[in-house]
Amino acid sequence: MKKLSFFFAALFVSVFLYGCGGRQDAPGKGGASAYASPLEILEKIVADYSGDELFAMYGGDQEHAVMDAPGSFSASNTQELDTVLGVPNSQWQQIEETASFVHMMNANTFTGAAYRLKDGTNHNAFADAVKENLLKRQWICGQPDTLLILQADKSYLLTAFGSADLIQTFKSHALSVLKGSTVVAEVPITG
Repeated sequence: MKKLSFFFAALFVSVFLYGCGGRQDAPGKGGASAYASPLEILEKIVADYSGDELFAMYGGDQEHAVMDAPGSFSASNTQELDTVLGVPNSQWQQIEETASFVHMMNANTFTGAAYRLKDGTNHNAFADAVKENLLKRQWICGQPDTLLILQADKSYLLTAFGSADLIQTFKSHALSVLKGSTVVAEVPITG
């Protein structure tokens, strides 16, 4: 009986330790990551907002739009990727998956996105291309104050542009919930 009890205890510990081991992402998804998707990242950030920090928002692209939450955004929709999120046409093939959320009243008030980049993508080159594209843009219906780019881990980059106070709120929550994340760029947008 002792041997049988020991066997089941050993089996339980083995299964428990296996289940707690490092999670492996699917091949081609940027290797091991703490996050399952860009949508999960944005949902974690928004969930950390207090009630008075939240604003009316929609998420995703036109085909995948959701109300009052972040949503998935198709990386193959290159025109919308550029016009809404500021990703130039030269960079869309670097994206494995993306998600976004945008201020309901005016995208220039706040637009945020998270990107899981493909293996081998130069994160700095991607960030620089987005930054250059957004900083040269002709803004209609008000100009955003600030552009922010964060790196969440070796697979993910986040971008946000909009009013300075909403960018600071986003940055604070992103750095809080995305352990080890860093600021890649934070620059004023001048017209």
